[in-house]
Amino acid sequence: MSLFIGSEIYRGSTYGAQHPLAIPRVSTVIDLCRALGWLSPDRYRTSPRAKPAALRAFHTPDYIKALQQAETDQAVSDDTRTRHGLGTLSNPVFAEMYRRPATAAGGSLLATDLLVHGGVVHNPGGGTHHGMPDRAAGFCYLNDAALAITAFLAQGLTRIVYVDIDAHHGDGVEAGFADDARVTMVSVHEARRWPFTGALTDRGIGNVFNLPVARGLGDDGFALIRDTLILPVVQAARPEAVILQCGADAVTEDPLSRLDLSNRSHWSVAAALKQMTPRLLVLGGGGYNPWSVARLWSGVWATLSNQDIPDHLPPAAEQILRQLSWSRRAGRTPPEHWFTTLRDAPRPAEISPDLRQDLKDLTARLSPML
Repeated sequence: MSLFIGSEIYRGSTYGAQHPLAIPRVSTVIDLCRALGWLSPDRYRTSPRAKPAALRAFHTPDYIKALQQAETDQAVSDDTRTRHGLGTLSNPVFAEMYRRPATAAGGSLLATDLLVHGGVVHNPGGGTHHGMPDRAAGFCYLNDAALAITAFLAQGLTRIVYVDIDAHHGDGVEAGFADDARVTMVSVHEARRWPFTGALTDRGIGNVFNLPVARGLGDDGFALIRDTLILPVVQAARPEAVILQCGADAVTEDPLSRLDLSNRSHWSVAAALKQMTPRLLVLGGGGYNPWSVARLWSGVWATLSNQDIPDHLPPAAEQILRQLSWSRRAGRTPPEHWFTTLRDAPRPAEISPDLRQDLKDLTARLSPML
């Protein structure tokens, strides 16, 4: 059975009114999936808050203490800001700045327990792939994806694949596991975008496959990437577990990238990976338009749990989307399909010769794995 991990801590928790994560995300997905009849009690699990001892599997004790103290004090010293990246514009002090990421981490750790004997788990609150062992980065205070990989390794698994389709490179995960032969990583992300890592030439010990793509990547280009890079790498790795970081910021409507995907691209990867591994953990990640995030991750859950996505949403689901608001210009006059559908129209775009050549270069490295 496919299981969904959520928590009420995401409802009303915000990084601050001016922050990109001022918007509701996981809570809307939960409400929307329940309104569609997709989230019965037997499929839903409440995420626990990870304890500091569990977080130390990836993060340093000093950093965990600093993060807890910052939440308690609702302030940080200049030294803490410099050393640990807390209290910055990207990683501000806010009311649940320890409890919320510790809950996301607890959800991903719970998922690894639930997957001991196989299955599929969706934790949309996870996917915080920029967190470093000793500091916060890129809206990520903890790195739940890295903690999940560590937990799978502790279970004795030796073939883990991490696939990242967020618009931003998962630098924290790569930093943690690029030189671990048990972990294979594939990341597709926008070139020349923060954190400005994830170069095509990165190799680690040979199991790192980074593909920076030019702005404007559409569904056709992504399908080529999926079929010639992502799925062949996964197949070659013969994974015992796959983690998919399914950030929603690579779609056209997102304000923090310039890619041009529809949510169909994300769903297609989730559907394919479900057939290729005994254990699949699907995380959230980026995504800064409340409508596109809710629609994309709800569709991910439908894909993982074998639900039929309707062409037109029923009134209860539509009402949830109509109640959302967004301070950016696009939120003032949202198009009608943001309220009435989950599935985007296809977004084809020309496939560049550069993308074809980059894929050729990357896939040439697959032969030693076969």
